[in-house]
Amino acid sequence: MPSMRDLVARHCDLGSTDLEWLRLLVGDWQMISDLSFADLVLWVPRLDGGWVAVAHCRPSTGATVYYDDLVGTLVDAGRRPQIDRAFAEVRICRARDPEWLDEVPVREETVPVLRAGRPIAVLSRHTNLSAARTPSRLELTYMQCADDLARMISTGGFPMPDAPTGMRRGAPRVGDGLVRLDRDGVVTYASPNAVSALHRLGYVEDVLDHNLSEIVTPLLDRSGQVDETLPLVLLGRAPWFSYIDSRGASLSLRAIPLTIEGERIGALLLLREVSELRRRERELMTKDATIREVHHRVKNNLQTVAALLRLQARRITSEEGRLALVEAMRRVATIALVHETLSEGLGESVDFDDVVGRTLSMAVELAAPQISSQGAGEVAEVLDTGSVPRRPVRIVREGRFGELRAENATPLVLVITELVTNAVEHGLAETGGTITVLARREGNALHVEVRDDGVGVPEGFEPGSSGLGTQIVRALISGEMQGAISWSRRPEGGTVVAVDVTVQPPGSRDTGYDGDLGDGDLGDGDEEFQQNLQDAAARD
Repeated sequence: MPSMRDLVARHCDLGSTDLEWLRLLVGDWQMISDLSFADLVLWVPRLDGGWVAVAHCRPSTGATVYYDDLVGTLVDAGRRPQIDRAFAEVRICRARDPEWLDEVPVREETVPVLRAGRPIAVLSRHTNLSAARTPSRLELTYMQCADDLARMISTGGFPMPDAPTGMRRGAPRVGDGLVRLDRDGVVTYASPNAVSALHRLGYVEDVLDHNLSEIVTPLLDRSGQVDETLPLVLLGRAPWFSYIDSRGASLSLRAIPLTIEGERIGALLLLREVSELRRRERELMTKDATIREVHHRVKNNLQTVAALLRLQARRITSEEGRLALVEAMRRVATIALVHETLSEGLGESVDFDDVVGRTLSMAVELAAPQISSQGAGEVAEVLDTGSVPRRPVRIVREGRFGELRAENATPLVLVITELVTNAVEHGLAETGGTITVLARREGNALHVEVRDDGVGVPEGFEPGSSGLGTQIVRALISGEMQGAISWSRRPEGGTVVAVDVTVQPPGSRDTGYDGDLGDGDLGDGDEEFQQNLQDAAARD
């Protein structure tokens, strides 16, 4: 089904501001549909003089009229005279006699949609009259509020640009509770659900003919925070959204001022009891804060370990032992970088492009005294590390990794760091050159290549017979990430390492890798990973 924007662009000549006005209206018209007990259809004039239906809404408070969606329906000029008349005369039009649709009587009413003093569309209301009965006080109030909002639409007073439209978390709906206020904030009607919501706050007396702000103010818990917009919401003077948290209960409130020709005549207030929802939100916030604190402490501990390894490396006279400790320090620091990124965010996913950028700078700086790093197409910048100069090494990044979950980010960043370090130390140690890190992601499939223009892998190269770094890479890719990795020589000289893995999308709950490289809760492939490390250590 085409979107409203697509239909308008295809059939109509509306500007971006007019389209945004219609978007605001559609974002808030479920409330009008529920108050009207009617289907709503938004008609926009076509370039050829006809009409096109760009949106359709059904009520949750009554029977629908159209079981098939009308979006995309084209109507020629003159076929729907009420729509033509409402648009031409800029007034609300109601049919005298009902229209029969599949043996169901339907009453139609058309409302011009005004913006900046001119009509841009027509809103039609279609009410199913087959279930008509003597309306209750609640239904009469609903329809009166709907008529007031329809009148505001026809004069350009609705939608309200600053109103909290859409599916906000905990936002009240019409059936959750409705209070009608006069211009002074006095309650003229409260639905049974609204009265029950106020009872949850501790108010048990009658609410009619009482000022709502005077009812709620004594019930507030003064020891906690109170939303500064609450007084305006309780008086119905601003189209805002607010919360009340008091005595173990929570209410969400939304005010919709009602106006006639710009003068406020009262307000519609929607209430919803959201105590359980707010309790769960507080629990989630506490858990998120705890998780971030855990990541922060893990990062601190890993950085401490890396610092201790660095200090120990400076005291070792053996060059082989010193290099081993430096490599261990680099691997620990790489894992710490992932935990640092997780401690700064609100979820369990990281912007892997940022992590890779910081990690590559650290890896090349430790592996080569002079480096330069750049993005694809940028000018290289040489960084002096203060060590004995060697041939410069340049890092070029192409493509994007996107968001990755922690269980994918930790092993993948270790793999890329090891591959780049190997390229610097073995492929470009004598000649210098360029290392290209290419990422290509399609959905959950991720393809990564690390290319260099160095000496290339030797003939008969066997990854399984190489050192600890290569063993770590193969174990992480095949065991932890269930992927594939391959080494090959480039025809123009150098090496290309290709990695293909399937990553978990951000927000998924599949946590096959938990970031633990030691003994502990071993998932699928961890036993092989441990054995590979032990075999490599024994050979070294």
